[in-house]
Amino acid sequence: MSLVAALRGHRLLSFALALVALQVVLALLAPWIAPHDPLAQVVVRRLKPPDAISWLGTDQLGRDNLSRILHGYRASLAISGGAVALSLVVGGAIGMVAALRRGWTDRIAMRLMDVVFAFPLMLLAIGIVAVLGPMPWTTGLAIAVVYTPIFARLVRAPALVVAQSEYVAGARAIGASDARILLRHMLPNLASILLVQASLLLSAAILVEASLSFLGLGTQPPTPSLGLMLSEGRNFLMLGPWSAIFAGLAILFLSFGFNLLGDALRDTLDPRLSKLA
Repeated sequence: MSLVAALRGHRLLSFALALVALQVVLALLAPWIAPHDPLAQVVVRRLKPPDAISWLGTDQLGRDNLSRILHGYRASLAISGGAVALSLVVGGAIGMVAALRRGWTDRIAMRLMDVVFAFPLMLLAIGIVAVLGPMPWTTGLAIAVVYTPIFARLVRAPALVVAQSEYVAGARAIGASDARILLRHMLPNLASILLVQASLLLSAAILVEASLSFLGLGTQPPTPSLGLMLSEGRNFLMLGPWSAIFAGLAILFLSFGFNLLGDALRDTLDPRLSKLA
């Protein structure tokens, strides 16, 4: 069955993929499709409502909201995507190694993950950024640190089942190394779980990145950021709410797209849920 035919049978997944793809394309093409320079200040057009020149209005400095939102998409997706990818690699590796080696390796690795997991997500992220300084890469690192235990704990349970399977025992019998068993036998069987969880955590990571930027701990001005636009726009809600409203809607749709994609992937890849549908 072709990919197109498979997607036709899963309309929710098709819609989610189209929504996410549209937002990713807008972010990638932002330098070429943005109608104005996102940093250009036109003082005479401060806090203007949507019109033919600025489709989503302007902010308190006369900057075009649409152009800033498109470039803000780039920042949000780059930071959130990089953070989730890093936490997936590190957390997934910890979970699989703990399941394969068991014993003291399992105990030590999982207790360390429990210690990190015990901290409130936002407080830990704020603490990391406060120590390292408010920059985009520190924001991504903070998100990666707080999400690593989630991947480790999620992967460990199914990895224990796979590690005790006959084909893994057979691979050990013929002298396969731990690295080969992890990459060739365990990872392919856990890929669907990791894919679904990564999609869901991307949605949450976008909100965390926006929250840190809103608090002034993420992307710094004048670089466009959705959370920063929301923070700056809240001071001018009575005069010109356009910046805050449209930045909030952009965060909503970006997070909603990845959350919907995660739900659709889970429903599609889990055979138990497919039978119930």
